[in-house]
Amino acid sequence: MLSVALTGNIGAGKSTVAELFQGWGATIIDADQLVRELQAPGQAVLAEIARRFGREVIASDGNLDRERLRARILSDAEALALLNRIVHPAVHRRRRELLEQARRRGDRVVISMIPLLFEAADPAEFDAVILVDAPEPIRRERLLGSRKIMPAELDRLMAVQLSPALKRSASDYIIENDGDHPALETAARNVWQALLARA
Repeated sequence: MLSVALTGNIGAGKSTVAELFQGWGATIIDADQLVRELQAPGQAVLAEIARRFGREVIASDGNLDRERLRARILSDAEALALLNRIVHPAVHRRRRELLEQARRRGDRVVISMIPLLFEAADPAEFDAVILVDAPEPIRRERLLGSRKIMPAELDRLMAVQLSPALKRSASDYIIENDGDHPALETAARNVWQALLARA
């Protein structure tokens, strides 16, 4: 089994590339989805967040008030570090469980989509690292056009991520996403063929 990490800064197009890989036969483990599952009502991670950040970050329906928590951590580096210490170990444990399940099933290529791979995980755990990248103006335009996000908040989200230049130098494959969808699909398919050759 080939274990691959897929990463990229916010707005780069990781999810689109992951969907393409999945359509070609890859098993996808989405770290963001694991975070949402672990932060669901009744989960230990959500209980710890409430204990450390206060009940005000829990909405009236018992779910995490993500906007309120995000506003809190983006303006407070210590709060962000605390949240990461609560969430990231639980996500890593669950991801490793899913990897082991895939290994037992005999899956050929497993791609873990981890937005903060270089910031919060260990790239050395993987057989290969794929970076999806696009120039910052393009990423900014995509995000402001498709999400309910204010420019100042987007600035803070971008600021907590490492420079794409640093990530490019540490990645095995780079998929450029600065054109249209057919161009992205072609670039992703070239990487996919390389992964199959390695697997």
